Amino acid sequence: MSRHVCEGIALDAKARMSFPFGLFSAKTRSRILASFLSLAALHTTASASEPDIAAGEKAFKACKSCHQVGTNAANGIGPHLDGLFGRIAGSLPGFKYSSAMKAKGENGLLWNEETLNAYLEKPNVFVPGTRMSYRGMSEMTDRRNIIAYLKDVTGAAPADNAEAAAPARAEIGAAAMAMVGDVAYGEYLSTECVTCHQVSGRADGIPSIIGWPKNAFIRALFEYKSNVRSHQVMQNMTVNLGNEEIAALAAFFGSIEPK
Repeated sequence: MSRHVCEGIALDAKARMSFPFGLFSAKTRSRILASFLSLAALHTTASASEPDIAAGEKAFKACKSCHQVGTNAANGIGPHLDGLFGRIAGSLPGFKYSSAMKAKGENGLLWNEETLNAYLEKPNVFVPGTRMSYRGMSEMTDRRNIIAYLKDVTGAAPADNAEAAAPARAEIGAAAMAMVGDVAYGEYLSTECVTCHQVSGRADGIPSIIGWPKNAFIRALFEYKSNVRSHQVMQNMTVNLGNEEIAALAAFFGSIEPK
């Protein structure tokens, strides 16, 4: 007997009463009844538990490097999440979505608790070809908590300019950010980058760097260059890059439309 059949019977008194216990031995009947009671208890506990918004806020800290949320949120490496619930996937103006995400939206994918749960569990399975490099959140409790937090904070009004830069901060790459990068020079410099990062924008094990906002891209390279971010390969790649080179790379990769 499958778990789902047992659970259905355990939660339905009439079904329990009509279940053909006489077909089984006394020992088997005892085991079936114990399963009924155990499953009923699990169902009651699950139903009674409520998501923990505070725990969800704590879990969301891992998402903040890409997604802004709350009053005046703007697009960054990932789209802002204000107004997320009820939004058609891939539809936020000003953000460069993958063609896979846009296709999902065109086919009717709407963000709600159910679809977000499936996406957060395994993003690349739910939307094959997504630009989001996050591998997934395996624990249902964690997903419920973060979804509850998002429901609590995403009703705020986004920034008037959804493509606005992040809030003012002391920038180690400020000089490069002030430059107008040469796209052609950036393409020339990109040959080593694309040995790992796909120009299509896919994130199959390696994070996508296609379509990033200029400042976010430059900030990330300077953080590798100055060892704020620890990654030996990226540190080796950026250590000899100057402002002009980094601005050019940001201009080139930012100019590409994800596929």
